[in-house]
Amino acid sequence: MKKTRCGFVALVGRPNVGKSTLLNKLIGQKISITSRKPQTTRHRIAGVLTQGDDQLVFVDTPGLHRKAPYAMNRMMNKTALGVLREVDVVVWMVDVTKWTEEDEWINEKIIPSIKVPVILVLNKIDCLKDRDSLLPRIEAFYQTKQFKAVIPLSAKTVYNLESLVQEIKQYLPENPFFYAEDQVTDRSIKFLCAELIREKVMRLTGAEVPYAMTIEIEKFEEKNNITHIYALIWVEKENQKAIIIGEAGERLKRIGSEARLDMEAMLEQKVFLKLWCKVKSGWSDDERALQSLGYG
Repeated sequence: MKKTRCGFVALVGRPNVGKSTLLNKLIGQKISITSRKPQTTRHRIAGVLTQGDDQLVFVDTPGLHRKAPYAMNRMMNKTALGVLREVDVVVWMVDVTKWTEEDEWINEKIIPSIKVPVILVLNKIDCLKDRDSLLPRIEAFYQTKQFKAVIPLSAKTVYNLESLVQEIKQYLPENPFFYAEDQVTDRSIKFLCAELIREKVMRLTGAEVPYAMTIEIEKFEEKNNITHIYALIWVEKENQKAIIIGEAGERLKRIGSEARLDMEAMLEQKVFLKLWCKVKSGWSDDERALQSLGYG
């Protein structure tokens, strides 16, 4: 019987450093939504990469918040920190162009407490103007003796991604594969469709709406080779509802159209998508409401 290696790899970092983009590029398809707004990822999502005798199960976590004033922020932190106790390798991702107080907090408070190998990824090197500053920075991180490797890469252009994969493989335990070789995520199709809708809302609305918005799939069924999806977009205020619907319903129509196209590409069949927008005041700071909507 051939020996196989399989393990869980946490992708951690502050919001908006490119964790979801990295996961999608590693897996080769979109399983984690992305936008330029921070806090896009709210749930733990696993992406499965199988290469030969190795299976890497990447866990994309919500961005870590130094300050967590709302119940949702606290739940996201709890999810991200909980993952660190369950994995075999941790990949800490930072934006090489911008070191923040959040990064400093993770470096000082979170990284030293991790008991498994930690690999530091310096993302967005394609945006780095002063390349000469990179080597001294890498050396400084190595000197801390907290990291098994420091890897500069670009998740967007996939530069140096294979180096990261090969480095992670060294620390995988000997295990049978946890997932089928052709499986790419642990999440249901229904969940992924809800996330695609949320992505389009985040991309097509202003800064106020995304943090007070979530998606609930009310009905999901396949009939005559067409997937029928009925979904609710929940917001906290009437003005947020107005923003999402847009003038004469145009924005809601565009959200639905763009989400449907992505769903059809993922499902490889026609999709009928019907969207509504409703108000549920205070849901993002109500732990019971959050749990009923699939958080926590």
